[in-house]
Amino acid sequence: MKQRTLLSLLAFSVSLIAAPASFAQQTTAASPIVSTPAKPQVVNSIAVIVNDEVITKQEVAERMSTVERNLKAQGTAIPDRADLQKQLLERMIIDRAQIQLAKESGMRVDDVMLDRAMLRLAEQQKMSLQQFRNQVEREGTPYAKFREAIRDDILMQRVREREVDSKILITESEVDNFLAIEASSKAGKQELSLAHILIRIPENATADQIALRRNRAEEVLQKLRAGGDFAKLAVTYSDSAEALKGGDLGWREQDRLPQLFLDAVSKIKPGEVTDIIRSPNGFHIVKLNGQRASNDVKQDAAVVQQTHVRHILMKPNQIITEAEVLQKMQDMKRKIVAKEATFEDLAKANSADGSAAKGGDLGWIYPGDTVPEFEQAMNKLAIDEVSDPVKSPFGYHLIQVLERKTEDQSNDRQRLAARNALRERKSDEALQDWLRELRDRTYVEFRTDDK
Repeated sequence: MKQRTLLSLLAFSVSLIAAPASFAQQTTAASPIVSTPAKPQVVNSIAVIVNDEVITKQEVAERMSTVERNLKAQGTAIPDRADLQKQLLERMIIDRAQIQLAKESGMRVDDVMLDRAMLRLAEQQKMSLQQFRNQVEREGTPYAKFREAIRDDILMQRVREREVDSKILITESEVDNFLAIEASSKAGKQELSLAHILIRIPENATADQIALRRNRAEEVLQKLRAGGDFAKLAVTYSDSAEALKGGDLGWREQDRLPQLFLDAVSKIKPGEVTDIIRSPNGFHIVKLNGQRASNDVKQDAAVVQQTHVRHILMKPNQIITEAEVLQKMQDMKRKIVAKEATFEDLAKANSADGSAAKGGDLGWIYPGDTVPEFEQAMNKLAIDEVSDPVKSPFGYHLIQVLERKTEDQSNDRQRLAARNALRERKSDEALQDWLRELRDRTYVEFRTDDK
């Protein structure tokens, strides 16, 4: 009851009504007659309630404008506006539910971390941060809103890593089978460009619900067979995360795609679409846009340097400032060097990393396994030397190198690459499963009129 009351108050506060002209403007000393107030104008109102938050019609309108602009830029025909808005609302609901879950779990993206993310985006575009900001605003998006959208994207990525990626299991036998198939393949590796339409089946769906979703998939396939535009139909019908991009999955190495998709597209030519594919998530239709030889070069005899390293991670927050973190870390380094305390004990007591329980031990690190700031500082250290505080996107680190070795690690690297490929292959389906479950348990109330 309390929640519904709060939502009612929130609905009232969001539906802002323009006030009529002031009393002084409505009357004069010479004329005591009060003029008829101007008709109230709704400035903003609620489009949908998601758990205990709202999405306003203004937010939807702004996102619609952005989506339409993006679709035009990529040459995708824009579907009926009502269909597009329905698709957009579903995407906004799922995004909002993910962000809510992240915040409920204590996840946050502070301004320092966000600034670094913005800088990396600018560098990827080979621009300065100011040039990148100017470009964003030229394309019609206020920079402040763009920043907050990136903050939300980072939160969603983090909650997906915790809820989906961390729960994907890869067995040693799966790695063995993957490597055996790769070794026996006579053809070189290929990259495929795919697009995808998903008609999702609700969790615990009845036979009637499954039949309805199958009929919807057949309707889409029939339109495609009749020459319908795949991207437009994906925007209109697809329940996948890529729907608003016309279903485009981009270029991917074949061994990182779901086996279900690989088997289906092996029977078609570029430009063609598959028959309906059934998976636990729902019904899929895949289009093969193109294929090309992979640039991946196998290095069977790669000789690499590994570093056995440990660290202490601390993060400034509302309780401890950046200056206090630096002072504390310098004090910890002094104690370690003076042998007043061990690195292991200080890591267990102070580190904000999952390795704290192991005394900060990260095990053997390969080149590229960690962020550049950490790796560069680590590579400059002598054995047993403790670094000064090192700043990275994760916070501040004290780093100590325990051992180094250089040897042929090609077999280990091959197995690691195989494991990563299998993880990526499974991740799409696992993510769709999780998003479906999240959507099904989210309270959603659509507002068809101003209440």
